[in-house]
Amino acid sequence: MPIPSWSELAPQLVDVAMGRRMADSVIRKGKWVNVHTGEIIPDMDVAISGGRIAYVGADASHAIGDDTKVIEANGRYMVPGLCDAHMHVESGMITVSEFARAVIPHGTTSMFIDPHEIANVLGLKGVKVMHDDAANMPINIQVQVPSCVPSAPGLENAGAEITVDDVKEALTWPQICGLGEMMNFPGVAMGDAKMLGEIAATQDAGKTVGGHFPTPELDLMFHGYVAGGPADDHEGTRKEDAIARARQGMRPMMRLGSAWYDVAEQVKAITEDGLDPRSFILCTDDSHSGTIVNDGHMNRVVRHAIAQGLKPITAIQMATLNTAQHFGMDRDIGSITPGRRADIILTSDLPSLPIELVMAQGEVLAEDQKLLVDIPEASYPDFCRNTVNMGKKLAADDFDIFAPSGANQVRARVIGVIENQAPTKALERTLPVERGLVQMDGEGDVCQIALVERHRGTGGVVNGFVSGFGYNKPCAVASTVAHDSHHMIVVGTSKEDMAAAANHLGKVGGGITVFSEGKELATVELAIAGLMSEERAEIVAEKATKMVEAMAACGCTLNNANMQHSLLGLVVIPEIRISDVGLVDVTKFETVDLFL
Repeated sequence: MPIPSWSELAPQLVDVAMGRRMADSVIRKGKWVNVHTGEIIPDMDVAISGGRIAYVGADASHAIGDDTKVIEANGRYMVPGLCDAHMHVESGMITVSEFARAVIPHGTTSMFIDPHEIANVLGLKGVKVMHDDAANMPINIQVQVPSCVPSAPGLENAGAEITVDDVKEALTWPQICGLGEMMNFPGVAMGDAKMLGEIAATQDAGKTVGGHFPTPELDLMFHGYVAGGPADDHEGTRKEDAIARARQGMRPMMRLGSAWYDVAEQVKAITEDGLDPRSFILCTDDSHSGTIVNDGHMNRVVRHAIAQGLKPITAIQMATLNTAQHFGMDRDIGSITPGRRADIILTSDLPSLPIELVMAQGEVLAEDQKLLVDIPEASYPDFCRNTVNMGKKLAADDFDIFAPSGANQVRARVIGVIENQAPTKALERTLPVERGLVQMDGEGDVCQIALVERHRGTGGVVNGFVSGFGYNKPCAVASTVAHDSHHMIVVGTSKEDMAAAANHLGKVGGGITVFSEGKELATVELAIAGLMSEERAEIVAEKATKMVEAMAACGCTLNNANMQHSLLGLVVIPEIRISDVGLVDVTKFETVDLFL
């Protein structure tokens, strides 16, 4: 819900600052966390009018009238509202409005969202639904136009496509802040006309181009990618990744999501090598509802960054002013200074960052972790539902993997899961053959993975092998959350359970489910595009917890294994993935045979 611009409110703000007009509200006697100067200044007042800050100084009594609401800070820190610089709402498995409701009590007042998950299912009309949902929120939710739909043309087929003309159209919408992560990094480096056309349209509109460069090689392709225009990157995992990006004028976005723990290594570029922290940004990328409800959102990321050795105010800068400047919004958000939106947190301690009061656009939205306002629930249109179209009911033999004629064992390519990171390993394993069918290796932690086409009803199933989940009993996990094309990914040790899990998701319209020995152990139903629930975050979090517990009961020990599961089809992050056209070597951007 937009408020008047600074220019529109300037006469009113000047009058309040001068005492000619009374403030709507005043926060009194707090420690001012000044992210512009890196200072913490005690005993300061903040006067607010029309949703924006009019005055910050030692005494705002001249702006307090009979109708002014006075909030006593009582010496607590006044911190700018936190910004999530890069994230996907769909990964929370809830709608934009429900996501806002969940994160506001944790101090998040600005989010920069890339809805490329729903774009891969429903195209630009799906993006518009989420854009309109975002526009109705009491916090600042900016939307990036998804750039790569499908993410890797020729290596996967999504449910929709985003064109250069689509990008140009979306750039005219009011909540659009730029282009979503440019995942087709080889396309940019090789001069692909579509990729460069999307970047050009965004830059011509004066907006920010999001980056995505996941390979560790910092060779000519990296330099070509940077030259193409992406302004940030959240795919770094090492100190040298952060250094390389910062030196080239890109902003390293260090993420702490539900399953991605990339802050600790990259922050060493600052704590060990002394790089200027003003080029660095914090984000979540992917947080599921359980993490948000139980552990927090950007407050969790800031706490973690401080624990890695950053000064508290430096970590706060990375989640406020640095983000605002990156998106060209520092005249609107990111600091507690005149003219900016009155997005303010009160906290009694910076390192542990308890969120005791949250104000956005001058209104107190939450106090002591309790939401104080009603968040309007979006009504998503019917075309967002019933999007799982498998074409047929699956049987166990749809997951058979036939060996080469006469073979009694095979050497197979296996996707290797890396805990708490998005990349995978390209493994090789020798697997036995029985009655012409390649078998799994339970003792060697090799089970089957299958991608079930779910957009066009082709009935297609692509089979392969995966290692790292640790499943040690007959089971299967199926999910229609499968970045980025969001077909259905099924992982299991039992082909009967794999078929049962897949068919169950087809019946309920999408989601994540765990089956073992023919029984449903847990399901998170995601009726909207097979990605999001219409239920409350707490309910979805409870179901997600049961789902994680069911995976653990089947032997899985990975942290947030469902997030690792959801990326097994992401054909833009090395080293090896599965798609609807086969097994993909992402280091070479080509399909490869299952058997060596």
